Amino acid sequence: MVLDTEIAKRTAGLLLQINAIKLEPENPFTWASGWKSPIYCDNRIMLSYPDIRNFVRLEMAGQLKKIYGTPDIIAGVATGAIGIGILVAEALGLPFIYVRPEPKSHGRQNQIEGHFEPGQRVVVIEDLISTGKSSLGAVRALREQNLEVAGMLAIFSYGFPIAQDNFEAEGVQLHTLSDYGHLIQQAVETDYIHPSQMQALLEWRANPQGWKQT
Repeated sequence: MVLDTEIAKRTAGLLLQINAIKLEPENPFTWASGWKSPIYCDNRIMLSYPDIRNFVRLEMAGQLKKIYGTPDIIAGVATGAIGIGILVAEALGLPFIYVRPEPKSHGRQNQIEGHFEPGQRVVVIEDLISTGKSSLGAVRALREQNLEVAGMLAIFSYGFPIAQDNFEAEGVQLHTLSDYGHLIQQAVETDYIHPSQMQALLEWRANPQGWKQT
């Protein structure tokens, strides 16, 4: 769920500006899953742009406090959300931990890195939500260590119905700075894409697994 429409559009515009999000319906990308997609998103690029990085940091920190209050600790999902998670924790003056996809195979075999105490209330930071599978894996790892997960805040979501179903099934509240709908709206309004390209983008969003370039 997006909290602020104007911030959602501005966030989308900034990510398009620095090519953190690319829209190319005529030259689709191939995801690791094998899906063909007219969109590619790598929000980590934002970390290389101080002004945009600071905008995202302050907006995420401010929205987090409005939605969840002040938690005891901030958790980032490795690896994409480690950087932004640290920035949000710093803005709020809170401790930070991060969650690996699985425990290390050596050393202390940690899956969660950093200091925490059982019972602490945590908000999880993500950079991107697709199906939600990896994000919710991090939530389960935190819960297994008796941390109370208040919810999750991400920079961007594709808004797939399967993600909504997955989050509801796990009882996890999700909010994002921006999402696919606001991205397409901003891309059309700023002439990043031609209105004629919008149909392909909407068709992909409705059926990403079965989408074929036309």
